[in-house]
Amino acid sequence: MDVNASREEGYARGLARAGAGALIFGFPLLMTMEMWELGVHMDRFRLALFVAVTAGVVFGLSRFAGFRDDTTFADDALDALAALLVGVVVSAALLAVMGLIGPGTAFREGLGMIAVQAAPASMGAVLANKQLQQGMNRAAKEDRAGYLGQLFLMAAGALFFAFNVAPTEEMILIGFKMTPWHAVVLVLLSLLALHALVFTVGFAGQHDRESHLRAFLHFTFAGYGVALLVSLYVLWTFGRLDSGVSEAIRAVVVLGFPAALGAALARLVV
Repeated sequence: MDVNASREEGYARGLARAGAGALIFGFPLLMTMEMWELGVHMDRFRLALFVAVTAGVVFGLSRFAGFRDDTTFADDALDALAALLVGVVVSAALLAVMGLIGPGTAFREGLGMIAVQAAPASMGAVLANKQLQQGMNRAAKEDRAGYLGQLFLMAAGALFFAFNVAPTEEMILIGFKMTPWHAVVLVLLSLLALHALVFTVGFAGQHDRESHLRAFLHFTFAGYGVALLVSLYVLWTFGRLDSGVSEAIRAVVVLGFPAALGAALARLVV
């Protein structure tokens, strides 16, 4: 009985950490007008797909940072569901407190705003558990991440960083002002920053004496490719790729810079 009570208490603390993480990670995006408009006007198919992708990412993250030390598939699925629910509840509460949704809000618009806002909040719910927990099983969870797992973590980090800036008009404006040479330099800078962080932080499966070339091929080059793909997907989701091929390429390159940083820093926060 004492063991069960201790587990339930630990799970309750995990949920509390999840709520704090959802609040911390979700609040900055709540303060941007573009996020409100996305919830109202985003294509519903793209929104539904985005919700599905978010659920998949949250489940994947729960494999490395669930609310409990249990490591079964069912436990991870329950942790992911809990994180998603926490993200929805916290997002809805914040939107209501700020007066952004209320009794007069159309159901379709309110649901869209909550769904968009819940994405970073749900990811924050999982990440906060990893950062704030005092459990002893972190290493066991982290050891699950082989090379493909590390690429997934990089994609999750890239998604979170890209999501924080992709809704803003400034991303499109920067791409519009850039010349092809600016784009080339930004690509090189993204690779350099990503490689420096990857080699400094270290990833699972990356040996201490691993050469820069090997680390570049296994993590930097692959990680930047993941960051660009994530950037392309996020921009498509938010309808930012409808202005022509040249503008779309520059927008992907611009968003690829913060996405690359997110991919590199994923090992620190996950």
